[in-house]
Formats: sequence, structure tokens, C-alpha cells
Amino acid sequence: MSKALAIPVPVFKLYGETGAWPTPDLIHCESIPERSQLHGWEIKPHRHSDLVQLLYVQAGQASLKVEDVVNHVDSSSLQVVPALSVHTFTFSEDVQGYVLSLAQPLAEQLGDLLNSPVLTTAACYSIGTERPYLDTLFSTLAREYNQQQSGRDAMLQSLITVLSVWLSRQKQASLLARTEQPDRGREYVQAFTRTLESRFREHLPIEHYAATLGISTAHLNALCRRLSGHSALQMINQRLLLEAKRDLVYTTMTIGQVSDTLGFSDPAYFSRFFKRGTGQSPKQFRVQR
Repeated sequence: MSKALAIPVPVFKLYGETGAWPTPDLIHCESIPERSQLHGWEIKPHRHSDLVQLLYVQAGQASLKVEDVVNHVDSSSLQVVPALSVHTFTFSEDVQGYVLSLAQPLAEQLGDLLNSPVLTTAACYSIGTERPYLDTLFSTLAREYNQQQSGRDAMLQSLITVLSVWLSRQKQASLLARTEQPDRGREYVQAFTRTLESRFREHLPIEHYAATLGISTAHLNALCRRLSGHSALQMINQRLLLEAKRDLVYTTMTIGQVSDTLGFSDPAYFSRFFKRGTGQSPKQFRVQR
């Protein structure tokens, strides 16, 4: 029995086109509906060997998959699709926006100019309050592309450079935000640890600590495991064991008194808890130390 041949991902010059670059320009600009409606609003998996695409979704909805990352877009967004990236797009029928394709030599020239890999890294940028600016920029690009006026090449080059600078700034802002943003999970665990330090003798349930932090018990446990390697309950028990060991080694309190000090209901329960955590009874631990 012969093995089934793997179907390679098609390599297109543009959507569904394997022919030569359609214009003498290093730029191609068209609306999203213009191309997508011809393919039932779905662009199947493919890649481009020698061009970068910028997909500007102004309105409507879209599912944008580049390699293994999927962005579900329902507000204005700009997707960067580097050369050779396998990608597939699905659009709602009311989608509005533009597809800007840049030949690889132009993309490399822009990267050198900005000293930024912004066109070689897949990313999806939310536009937000920048939409009027991007709307104007893309509509001007489309108008300039479709009209043969004097200075057209210089104008297109200038507009593409402006767009590339905008993208570079967005990338820098995103990197800075990730650098400066505090680890919220770490803050939660630190707050939990501080509260535990003052109240571990009360044997409070995990739910109480989680509610104090304003998160769920499952979330608190997940954060504790990620940052400390132990569940929240294990951290509570370890704190109780640490204090029990201190009392047994550095004080003359009886085991019953240690049990009372640590909030246990009876010494027998405390002894079982201690042995389960250390492998020794409180008495054995004290004698050994």
C-alpha cells in the first residue's frame, strides 16, 4: 500500500495567484471585500515566498491565523503577515478594510531604514483611538495606488514609510508595556503570603484567603503552584510545620502547649499532622534535635 502524499501548502504571489507580480510596483493595495468575496470570504491556508502583507480590518469580524496563532478580530486591527508565514483568513460578509502587499525588497529596505524587525514578525495590533489616523493613511494609499499621477512612486514610498514607522512605534510600546507591567500573579501570591504570616494559627480555609484577594480558589492555587511549586494548602501547612519545629526546638513548651499555640483542636490531631508532614512525631523530632 502506498503512503498518502502530504499536500504542500501552496505558495502564492497574491491570494490564489501563482502568476507573476501583477503590477510593476513593489506595492499592491486592494480592499478586503474585493478579493475575499471571490473566495466565499475565506482565504485558505497558503503562504507568500517573497512578499509581506499588512491586513487592516476596519469593521466587521475576522479570524486571522498566522502559523499557529489565531486572532479573533471584532474591532479595528492591523495584522502583519511576514514572508513565508502560513496563514488563513475568514471574514464576515460586512468586513471592511484593506490588504497591502509589499514585495520583499521593499520590506527589507524599510526594515533597514527603521532598524526594526517589525515586518518580519507576525503580530496583530489593536487600533483603538488610532483608527481615524489609520483610516486616512490607508484610504490615501489606496487612492494614490489606483491613480496614475505625477510623483506617484514617491508618494507611495512616503506613505508606506509612515505606516512602517507607526508599526514600529506600536511594537516598541507593546514591548515596553510587557516590560513595565507588574506580574499580577506574583502580587497575589505575595499578598497571600503576607496574610498567611499573620493568620496561619487561625486555620482559615483557602476560600477565605482567595476571597480576601478577590480571586477564585482555583486561581489562587494555580498561582501558588506556578510561582512556589506548592498549592495554597501546602503553603499553609508548611508555615504551620515551620512554627511547630521552632517551638519544639527553641522553647520548653509541652507538645500540648505547642498544639494549643498553633490553633489545633487537640494534641493528638497536631501529632498526626506533624508526622504526616515530617515523617516523625513531635517528640521524636524534639529528641533528635
